[in-house]
Amino acid sequence: MAGLRVRGELRARLRRACAVSKVSMPQRSTQEARKRSKNRKNALCFFVFFFCALLWLNFATPTFAQTGTWARQRTGTMAWLHSVFFLDQNRGWAAGSKGTLLQTLDGGNTWTTRSASNTDAVRDIFFVDDRNGWMVVEVNAYELKTKEEPRAYLMKTTDGGEHWKRIEIKGFDVDAILVRAVFNHNGRGWTFGEGGSIYKTYDAGDTWEKLRSPTRRLLLGGIFVDDDRGWIVGAGATIIQTSDGGDTWYQSTLPGVEKSVRFTATSFIDNRKGWAVGSGGSVYNTVNGGRTWQRQDSTVSVDLFDVKFLDAREGWAVGAEGTIIHTTDGGDHWTVERSGTEHPLERVFFADRNHGWAVGFGGTVVSYLRNDVSAVK
Repeated sequence: MAGLRVRGELRARLRRACAVSKVSMPQRSTQEARKRSKNRKNALCFFVFFFCALLWLNFATPTFAQTGTWARQRTGTMAWLHSVFFLDQNRGWAAGSKGTLLQTLDGGNTWTTRSASNTDAVRDIFFVDDRNGWMVVEVNAYELKTKEEPRAYLMKTTDGGEHWKRIEIKGFDVDAILVRAVFNHNGRGWTFGEGGSIYKTYDAGDTWEKLRSPTRRLLLGGIFVDDDRGWIVGAGATIIQTSDGGDTWYQSTLPGVEKSVRFTATSFIDNRKGWAVGSGGSVYNTVNGGRTWQRQDSTVSVDLFDVKFLDAREGWAVGAEGTIIHTTDGGDHWTVERSGTEHPLERVFFADRNHGWAVGFGGTVVSYLRNDVSAVK
């Protein structure tokens, strides 16, 4: 009897175990299916998120398109370089704070410190040939010896920079600051700066006369395409132009442009087509000599300090945070180029379409070489 009871209990346990097994197998299969479904959903969500992130990066960040290479050059100085000028792809100058003056004979591979016998800030440097050049110089207000001493003056060389001579402008406002200078091969030149001041020379900078200006705004950039046609830009969305060498000036009207826009530089390829750049990534162009201007999308929002167009289609602009932008269709589309620096770039210069330089804060000089051009000179 006892044995029968044991066998009965075993059969009962086996039936319960089988019943449990029949219930557990479908439950386990369902749980695994749910887990696999959840994994697939997670994978799909990750893919959608990744795809959206790529789209956001594509539209929210500037496009980089390198037609050539910008590379940092060693200068041996930490001075703020305000200006750069090249005679050709090898011979050039850079100048800046504390009287810094650099010269290169090999395209910037090596820079040599030269002396201009001053410790004042050089705002601009300009050469008309390998012998004759000028610098625009600003004196630190705290270093003035007398109240009658001017805040700005010019320096001139006639021997390729071996010696520089200081030139004072008669009747010049001692409190005014000059910023830029432009010269041509006929001995005519113009310099301008604070308070709308414009001065002109007919004798290669030996004597200067003050011109009537239609503005009292700070003037920061300018260009002349011949003896008569010129444009100067500045603060307060200022663009003025002349067709008689500066004897008379006319102020351009820019409807819809905020007065807070500060234009810092302009570039013209002839007497009709030109561009102006400035604060907040501003780029404007004209096709009728400056009578009307249209805004272009620079794709950047940082301040732009200089612009240079090589022809009607290709142009460059530089600015804050090491920004360099480039166009090959007259400014309809601008792309960002990698400069290799985050320092502000204040001036840009191209000797030709294959060789360019930009200078700025901290002794920064970056040089451009087009991809299909050999670096061997």
